[in-house]
Amino acid sequence: MLNLTDLPLNATSNKSLSVIIKVCVVVPLFCVFFFCIVVMLHIFASHRKFLDTSRYILFASMLINDTLQVMFSVLLFLLVIAQVKFALGLCFPLLFISTATFQNTPFILATMSLERYVAIFYPLQRPAVWRSDRIWIIILVLWLLSCTFPITEYSIGQHYPAVNTFFTPVLCKSVVINSFPIQGLFRTAVNVLSFAVVAIIIIFTYVRILLETQKMRQDKVSVNKATHTVLLHGFQLLLCMLAFTLPITETLIVLRADLPPEEIAFFNYFCFILIPRFLSPLIYGFRDQSLRRYIGKTFKCCPNRVQCSA
Repeated sequence: MLNLTDLPLNATSNKSLSVIIKVCVVVPLFCVFFFCIVVMLHIFASHRKFLDTSRYILFASMLINDTLQVMFSVLLFLLVIAQVKFALGLCFPLLFISTATFQNTPFILATMSLERYVAIFYPLQRPAVWRSDRIWIIILVLWLLSCTFPITEYSIGQHYPAVNTFFTPVLCKSVVINSFPIQGLFRTAVNVLSFAVVAIIIIFTYVRILLETQKMRQDKVSVNKATHTVLLHGFQLLLCMLAFTLPITETLIVLRADLPPEEIAFFNYFCFILIPRFLSPLIYGFRDQSLRRYIGKTFKCCPNRVQCSA
């Protein structure tokens, strides 16, 4: 195997420069994303009306879920790009949280669409589980469901008890833990099935609310808002589904451009995994009028506080 000392000096410097550029692109973008999410969560925690509304509670859970997903995804990216190896027993929790939160996002989107459907069609007879004081039950069920998939995927792999791999240093990648074909088949089946079910739910709720808009003469504004919200959830789902285009885009890029595999992998990770995760909660958050108004007040108050403290 070729050692790092055997590489030409230009190749080593170019690789170092590439790593620095990647880190300088990903880390500041993550910091901006994390700052926006912290501001939104602070607004939710500071104003009671958001905690008394099921829609905002579900949105807050999506913010927390996507923040965890991006945080662990960026952490794994930095560890891999720095070629840091550590025990498999520490690698599995990182991959577990990253996979579970990735799977949980479409479930939350479908639940948010169903919440809008219930709010429109059952405004006075809303089921107890959809009330703000019970919505945590649905959120807990979604988390349990999304956590079962990575555990099942790992369990169906072939394990060798005679070999102690728990403390073996590895490069923390999904292919290291889930390297068997049956695991890849299970992961593909789960992703296709879950995203298909979520897409059907979003399309169903959108069409029903759209048809209800044509019938209702009163309170048409709220129904139109619900229609646009469900349509936005569909757009968010499309952003999430960009992650499944990786094999296609990798093939096209390899055919069209003569780039190293690590550069292609970073391009796919940044464009089809990281950017959609950054955009999805921010688009929904800044679109909401109430939340946007409080965000504006928060940023207006910050300079005043700085001036007062000065």
